[in-house]
Amino acid sequence: MIIFNGLEDYGLLLLRLVVGIIFLYHGVPKLSGKHGGFMILIGILEGLSALAIIAGLFTEIAGIVLAIIMLGAIYKKMTEWKIPFSSQNAMGWEFDLILLAVVVALAFLGAGNISVDFVLGYLPIKS
Repeated sequence: MIIFNGLEDYGLLLLRLVVGIIFLYHGVPKLSGKHGGFMILIGILEGLSALAIIAGLFTEIAGIVLAIIMLGAIYKKMTEWKIPFSSQNAMGWEFDLILLAVVVALAFLGAGNISVDFVLGYLPIKS
C-alpha cells in the first residue's frame, strides 16, 4: 500500500460497522414472525452475527453464518422468485452478492486490530 499504509484496521472497522448495520436493519424485522418460524431463526442468526461483526467478536464464524444466509437469499431470488441480477422493478440479487463478498472477505481477513477478537487474542497469525 502506498497512501493508506498502516490503516488496514480502520478499513476493516468501517467495513464491519457498515455491513453489520445493514444486516441488523434487514434481520430485526424478521423477528416479528410475520413470515413464519424459519424467518425468525434467520432473523436471530442475522442479528447475532451482525452484532458479532460490529464488535469484531468471532468474526470468521459470523462471516460464515452470514455467507450461508446470503447464499440462500441469492438462491431463492434466482430460482423461486425469478429475480434477475439487476432489475428496475425489484431489488435484484446484485446487492446480496455484494454482501456475500463482504462477509466472505471478513471471514478470510478477520476483524483487524480494532476489535474484541484482537483484545481476546483471536486474530489469525500473519506470516
